[in-house]
Parts: sequence; C-alpha cells; structure tokens
Amino acid sequence: MKTQLLTTLALLGAAACGGGSEAPRADSTSRDLAMAPVDSTAALNDQPAAAAPATTPATGTPARKPESRPQPPAPVPSRLAAGTEFAGTAVDSITSRKNKPGETMRIRVTQAVNDPQGRVVIPAGAIVSLRIDTLAPAENDKDKTGKLKLTPTAVEIGGTSHAISARVDSVAYSIVGRGVTAGDAAKVGAGAAAGAVAGRVIGGNTRGAVIGGVVGAGAGAAVASQTNDRDVVIKTGNYVRIALTGDFAL
Repeated sequence: MKTQLLTTLALLGAAACGGGSEAPRADSTSRDLAMAPVDSTAALNDQPAAAAPATTPATGTPARKPESRPQPPAPVPSRLAAGTEFAGTAVDSITSRKNKPGETMRIRVTQAVNDPQGRVVIPAGAIVSLRIDTLAPAENDKDKTGKLKLTPTAVEIGGTSHAISARVDSVAYSIVGRGVTAGDAAKVGAGAAAGAVAGRVIGGNTRGAVIGGVVGAGAGAAVASQTNDRDVVIKTGNYVRIALTGDFAL
C-alpha cells in the first residue's frame, strides 16, 4: 500500500514537471518529400541554349508597302515630219530690178503648225528666212514667168533661230514692165539701122533707104516691145507656201 502511494506520487510529480509544455507536433516542412525519378538514359547536353531572336516592339501601325503602279510612257518629242506644209506672207518686198541672188527675204507664218499630238511646233507669227537663189526678169513676150528660186533656211521662234530643211512650194508674184530703158532704146536704134541697110539693099536708091529707114524704125519698136525686161516682183503681204523636205524638231 505504501509502495503504491509512493509510485503514484512519483507519477504525479513527473506530470507536474512536464505539464507546462505541449507535446511536439510534426512540422509539415520536415516531411520526407520523394524526389522525382531521374531519367538516366537521356543524353546530357552542356551547351547553352540558343538565344531567342531579338524583336523590335511595334510602335504603331506597320507601314504599307507602296503599290506598284505602271509607269507612264515617255513623252514623244515634238516633231514635224518631212512633207509638212505651212503658209506665210511676205514681210519684205523684192524685185529683180534691185535685188540679187544671195540676199534674204522673210515671211511671217500665218497659222500655227502642230505635230501629230496637237502640240505647237512652229507658232503663228514665227519668221522664216528665205535665201534668194535665182532672181531674173522676163526678157521677152514669150517669157511669162522670169526666173525665181527661193530656199527656206531658218525659222525664228521665241527669239531663237532654228535651221530648217524646206522648199517653197508656191509663191504669189507679179511680172511688172519697166518701160523703155536706155538699153531698149539702143535696141530700137539698131533695128532702125538694120531696116535702113535692108532698104538700101532692096531699093538700091536713096528713096529706098528712106523707106527702109521707116520700116526699120517700126521693126525696131517691135524689137523693143519683145525685148523690154519685165521684173519679177514679190510684194509685202504676198502668199508663200512652204513644204518641209526634212524632219523639224525643237
């Protein structure tokens, strides 16, 4: 009995000494975590991983690629083809009595000359220079035209002269008689003398010579009529038509 009492007291004392502390609880972090199995068959690669390509962050709406548009055709140069015709009026007047070959006369273009695209190449009012190649009067009644040849050499446009290859296709001019000149009077005298000589030969006497002289004077007047020079005259404002013989471009 005494022994059980001592045992009980001993147990109570031990309980009193340890009563201030709680029994230790298992920490959840101290649990034994199972490690994931390792694949021993996989090949090891100790090379660093390739870096991902750098990208530039978009700052706005991406630019659109310009649309491909067909290029317009190159412009065709302004050009007048050989055979193109245009007209003008004479600026200068010329006459075979005063003017000589080698001199120049001018005409003014009356209407603009356009290329096939409708663009003006030679404007109205442009001045064309023509060289006088031949200019001679009509010398007798059978000669109705005299001699006249003009060659276009240049056209002035905007103050600049441009060479031109062309011919005069048509020109209005006049044949104007000069009247009896000193040279024509000499021809009349020669005719009268010839008549007198012929009269002497035919009549054989003085009276024949007089008759011959009268006949010779009439014949001399006829010679003067037939040999009187008549001038080729182009007056200011006369019509002139020109045709190109070669291409013309500015």
